[in-house]
Amino acid sequence: MTENEKPWQWPETTWRGYAEAVRAGRRLSPENWPGGARAAVLISFDSDHETLGLHNANTSPGQLSQGEYGARAGVPRILELLAGYGFPASFFVPAVSALLHPGEIREYVDAGHEVGVHGWIHERNTLLDKATETELLTRARDVLGELSGTTPAGIRTPSWDFSSTTLDTIRELGFAYDSSLMADDDPYEILANGEPTGIVEIPVDWIRDDAPYFMMAPGAGSRAYIRPRDVLEMWIDEFDAAYRAGGVFQLTMHPHIIGHRSRLVVLRELLDHIRSHPDVWAATHAQLAELVTTGSPVR
Repeated sequence: MTENEKPWQWPETTWRGYAEAVRAGRRLSPENWPGGARAAVLISFDSDHETLGLHNANTSPGQLSQGEYGARAGVPRILELLAGYGFPASFFVPAVSALLHPGEIREYVDAGHEVGVHGWIHERNTLLDKATETELLTRARDVLGELSGTTPAGIRTPSWDFSSTTLDTIRELGFAYDSSLMADDDPYEILANGEPTGIVEIPVDWIRDDAPYFMMAPGAGSRAYIRPRDVLEMWIDEFDAAYRAGGVFQLTMHPHIIGHRSRLVVLRELLDHIRSHPDVWAATHAQLAELVTTGSPVR
């Protein structure tokens, strides 16, 4: 491929190589959910906090305070809400967020939640070379391991994307699962150039994320544009469809976004709806990865 070649000029070996570099392999949904449940529910939060601005070198107090709101106001409300429902969650945390709020990591663990890797400073990993990305993810894994007391089992890349070497780095660092890609509704094994990797993918999607609906960043052209209760209706429909199919309902939120009082009402009502279905297995991402890998979820 030459520098000036357009995609429609690529030979088959080129476009096929891109498409098949990282691919969805075999589906990994279990035949039966624990306890005879009909479906699984995975609630997650990306605790970006101040890295919301820092990763772009935006050091303005206004921007940083928007992220600080997540740690100061959002997380306590979220933890209280989850405790009331007895729901475990997975918190994916940039290492810089963890170092700014180390006590928060212990609160997650003490409440029975999972802590996963979400980069070093929410860097744009797709712009990094292999050595830099590996160094940052290694440091992030080690920081979160030290603060939480357990080596993280999984990763969610900051950009919800892979560089050309991200998958290699994830394998080298021994992560059991990733939660950044979008090739299915239910878990699957990641293929690398057609070969099984043993890495479980727990897919995300922008439909099941609070940021596209509620993010407020006027300088970046991002403004909240939808009523929270309209989002609730979409998320309930997503859960209901997963429940009917006997699959996985996975949801991603951010403490600085969903943690506002008028929006937390949406999460509360969603959990009420989910809890009205008694045959649901609520789990962390790590528990699901363990279940589809070994047949039994980690305690």
